[in-house]
Amino acid sequence: MARQIAALPVHRDTEGSLLVLLVTSRESGRWVIPKGWPWPDREDWASAAEEAREEAGVLGKADQKSIGSFRYRKRQPLGTMLVDVTVYRLEVTEQLATWPEHDERQRSWFSLTEAAAVVAEPELQELIRRLPSESTA
Repeated sequence: MARQIAALPVHRDTEGSLLVLLVTSRESGRWVIPKGWPWPDREDWASAAEEAREEAGVLGKADQKSIGSFRYRKRQPLGTMLVDVTVYRLEVTEQLATWPEHDERQRSWFSLTEAAAVVAEPELQELIRRLPSESTA
């Protein structure tokens, strides 16, 4: 099975509520979290943070310990492949005005309930629903 890494970008709003940043996928426009293939020269958590910069235009502190994983079917030219995605929490410290994929994706902040409702993967929905209010790093 193929393996990817992902960031779950979070921050608190002015009232202290935890929010999750989602981006749209390039092909289908579904709401997803920033993810990609592991980078050979970086730890997985650092690769996840870099994916968040490229896909969502955010910088922050990634937990070095995964908060969980989920599986999804990645569309390929010749069908689909099952991918296991390891997720790392990313405390967002800065939102960039432009980033590598800003012309290809939308980004938006959601409450935990809203984010869990708009992502398609049941395991990702559960990860978001049970996200601790504080980093575990």
